Amino acid sequence: MSLDPEALKEMAANRGLKLRRSRIRNPEKRGFNRFGLVNAAGEAVFGFRRDKPAADLQEIADYLRGAEVQDWRASLKEVGAVVPRSGASEPASPPAKKKSKPDPTPEIREARKGDAEQLAALFATLDHPIDAKAVAANLKVLEKAGEPVLVMAKGKEVIGVIGIHRTTNPHRTFNIGRITVLAVTEAWRGRGTGRLLVEEAERRMTAMGCGMVEVTSADRRGEAHAFYKHLGYERTSIRFAKPLARG
Repeated sequence: MSLDPEALKEMAANRGLKLRRSRIRNPEKRGFNRFGLVNAAGEAVFGFRRDKPAADLQEIADYLRGAEVQDWRASLKEVGAVVPRSGASEPASPPAKKKSKPDPTPEIREARKGDAEQLAALFATLDHPIDAKAVAANLKVLEKAGEPVLVMAKGKEVIGVIGIHRTTNPHRTFNIGRITVLAVTEAWRGRGTGRLLVEEAERRMTAMGCGMVEVTSADRRGEAHAFYKHLGYERTSIRFAKPLARG
């Protein structure tokens, strides 16, 4: 985690907290460049001593990292899911041994050609009809570009999907990550599946050098808007689109 105050401020905000900095500006005085975390009501949560910020940036980062892991564990417990070791902050624990064959545990992995039919069905729920052959072709292109599609799968059953993309802009000093699509089967909605997919996508895009993540959502999808706001996303712009003639 970066020790840049602005980065820590954003991370704190995503956890419903605010970063407070000491008012001492003289490097020679005790308490200079010290920080603390408060909740939305302004109550001290971490890093205060006698009501004054007393933690350094490393201590703040360690606390937020611990909070992130706790949230991650809570999300895993919520759906009983396992996240792959590569790119995940918390290694997955092996399933407990049972005498009978256990029910497959949901896990996040990269999409495969064999998932194409199920993915096409998921995309159709978003009013994006596409055949399985075209989906398989897109998966191949995206994998070569280093932007694999991620799925939550329970054995051979695909229960959720998320797409990621990295953009380098001429007017920014960092890459922009984008969630290109997110869909979860009806049976698995409201069980933390979407949140786990977004968290894994954010980790992947951070590793890709992205300093911000953006997502677009149709005006009519109020539930999706509420979902992203709950995860710390804010409305920042209005999207305009125009179809182009295809030769």
